[in-house]
Amino acid sequence: MSTYSLSDGLASGAPSLSRAPWLTSWVRDSGVGILASAAWIAFGLSCLWWEDVGEWSRTHSLGIAAFVIAAIALFGTVGADYLGSTGRALRQRAPWLVVLGVVLTLWEVATAKFAWLPLPFFPPPQSIIEVYTDDLPKLLDSVFASVKLQLGGYLIGATVGFLTGVSIGWSRAVGYWVHPVLRFIGPLPATAWLPIAFFTFPSSWSASTFLIALATGFPVTVLTWSGVASVSNAYYDVARTLGAKPSFLVLKVAIPAALPHVFVGLFMGLGSSFAVLVVAEMIGVKAGLGWYLQWAQGWAAYANMYAALIVMSLLCSGAITLLFAIRDRLLVWQKGTVKW
Repeated sequence: MSTYSLSDGLASGAPSLSRAPWLTSWVRDSGVGILASAAWIAFGLSCLWWEDVGEWSRTHSLGIAAFVIAAIALFGTVGADYLGSTGRALRQRAPWLVVLGVVLTLWEVATAKFAWLPLPFFPPPQSIIEVYTDDLPKLLDSVFASVKLQLGGYLIGATVGFLTGVSIGWSRAVGYWVHPVLRFIGPLPATAWLPIAFFTFPSSWSASTFLIALATGFPVTVLTWSGVASVSNAYYDVARTLGAKPSFLVLKVAIPAALPHVFVGLFMGLGSSFAVLVVAEMIGVKAGLGWYLQWAQGWAAYANMYAALIVMSLLCSGAITLLFAIRDRLLVWQKGTVKW
């Protein structure tokens, strides 16, 4: 004879009860994706619903692209459990997609549709898209010139700063002579040396390279020096006990221990070098993103100016990301301690 107990009933109902937290979590995560899709649909409708107050050729294409992004946001977040890491990344960025869609919608309505913001100072989104499609060759030439100038000056400044910092931190004699010069030159902004640099060097390119190297070298020198000087003497004593020579102490003890400080100096130098790059290109160099900004401002082509600023921001962010990847590769034990 079969019997029935309350515990059996609860056990049989347990699976349905256990679905509630999962279902709540799924609705919460997918709801943000639905909002993101709605925001991008609104942006697409704002592009196609009203007529433009000006002549922009990429309005229709931008509206179609907005609908495509809306579809990706919807299906990518609703079906995130089946897309692995891609789905998780979409769900994580869904709130930003909501904000971005709302901002673009307001931007489109306030500029291209009703001209609440004055033109040409506030161009609509499609005008910036036009820059990337119609003026791409000139923009790419400027990007290539800036990268070449930035990379050359940064590598020179980082190398000289690293060697100088190690020398000061290791040798008191070098520190006696170099430290006063460093305290005199270092605190001055690199842009203050513009007149002297352009007068001394034979070309504006070499002068700009020097200024970028100067902006990079000071923080790298100071942080490398600090890192080498802060290495514990116990490390040197153990190495000397094992028969280490001075060259081994520098290359295998001092420099590896100082690498966390070195990378902080490299990050600081990268930011300073980008600022000097723009100023140098605006004043002396006849190529690059800084020159492109100056040219766009002179012709009141503010869409070109904003497009160049976006590219410049992406380049700087990409350079910092690359530097972080190198840092995490070399300093595995400190991976994740500093985020970007």
